[in-house]
Amino acid sequence: MSEIVLSFEGVSLRLGGRSILHGIDLALLRGEVLGLLGANGAGKTSLLRIATRVLAPDAGGVRLSGRPLEEFSRAELARRIALVPQRSEVPFPFPAAEIVRMGRAPHLGLLGFESREDVALADRAMEEVGIRELARRSILELSGGEQQLVAIARGLVQGTPILLLDEPTAFLDLRHRVHVLRLVRGLARAGRAVLVVSHDLGLAARFCDRLALLSAGEVLSAGAPADVLTPAHLRRAFGIEATVFRAPDGTPVVLPEGDARGPGSPGWTSK
Repeated sequence: MSEIVLSFEGVSLRLGGRSILHGIDLALLRGEVLGLLGANGAGKTSLLRIATRVLAPDAGGVRLSGRPLEEFSRAELARRIALVPQRSEVPFPFPAAEIVRMGRAPHLGLLGFESREDVALADRAMEEVGIRELARRSILELSGGEQQLVAIARGLVQGTPILLLDEPTAFLDLRHRVHVLRLVRGLARAGRAVLVVSHDLGLAARFCDRLALLSAGEVLSAGAPADVLTPAHLRRAFGIEATVFRAPDGTPVVLPEGDARGPGSPGWTSK
């Protein structure tokens, strides 16, 4: 059995008088990519924030390698878990390479000086993500997709055994989406554990080992993609009717039912 590196045990959360999460039980295993799916407001981002102690649960808890999360100092936690958020707001015109090197902060000494190895690791991360040419450009000059790639490189260079990615491909074109998710698969094969929040059901099914589908703050289903992405689960989680069929390699493909075309679309007619 694979080692559990991060576990949510009966986690519940209320924010602004509203119940967000209800008794979440979920485990992340070493060497796997776990996809976290669900509609907007299902509690996906809140779960990641609890894992990094940005939020504290009202009930239940989180264990990191078997130890309660609260036993770890902030510095220890930053050396074990890296979070790439949906958006990274940087108000100053730092060069992209400098933003990436900030990921090495948890590993720097008391004086905070970067070593040649830190710089080399940052350069390698930018190369792996495919943004080496952006190194000297101001982060404020970059597109949303380019900024997201910089944030992913910064998360990689943090060098943690656990990587949490909150919609990492949201602003990326298809080529970069596939490249990033292939990179994530490589990290898992090398022994890291990756938890990915995604709204792209097709790519999540293809690149994740397991999926966990949240609905109204609860885990509706968790397991192999084919077991999670069923018409009944999609109806309950997203309120849609969908047909699910298998690609030639067995990966489930979700096709929402109904005509998505509207007025002005080629071939559209009113009835």
